[in-house]
Amino acid sequence: MSVNPMAYEAQFFGFTPQTCLLRIYLAFQDYLFEMMLVVESVVLKKLSGFPDSKIGPLQIRKSTEKFLLFLKEHFDQLFGKMEEVLLQLVLNVPENVLLPEDKAHEQFPYSQEQFQALQDEIRQLQQQCRAEAAAGQALRAELEEQKAVQAELEKILQWFDGLENICREHGTSSFKESFAFLTQNAKKLQEVLKDVEEKSKKIKKHDQFL
Repeated sequence: MSVNPMAYEAQFFGFTPQTCLLRIYLAFQDYLFEMMLVVESVVLKKLSGFPDSKIGPLQIRKSTEKFLLFLKEHFDQLFGKMEEVLLQLVLNVPENVLLPEDKAHEQFPYSQEQFQALQDEIRQLQQQCRAEAAAGQALRAELEEQKAVQAELEKILQWFDGLENICREHGTSSFKESFAFLTQNAKKLQEVLKDVEEKSKKIKKHDQFL
């Protein structure tokens, strides 16, 4: 069998020429074996009519095997020649023939250097796409952070609005007055807290003496 892959012929026929020839070879070989079995059975049947014959079934089988080997050797030689003719003249696509699905290669031919340049350009575009995807992901993460910061700022603004309303209720209108009002109240709260802590300490000491 030929070792040439014949890929273009496989593309055209839908099967490799070697596979086709192998199936033909096996079919002929099976037919040859079956034929020899039939011949052997006919010979044995004929010999059954001669009881005094010195030729037995074992000798018939050996003769059949020798004859089969002889036929197989000659068949292999003939099939080798037939295979060569079929691969060259029948199951072969000439070099000047272009299949319809490959017409695009004729219209837009590419050299090896051009093909390599195209591959390099494709790789560069893939890298750019990956970089843009990573940048987009980073921008989305930054946008989420900005949303979180905006939410905190809105809370602070709401707190200032509430603080301004409280200050207005206590007669302060400007931010400076509001801040001074808060500072004064904070000091008062600190003094009250300190007074409470001192009284709590005195009560604990008093409880210890009791």
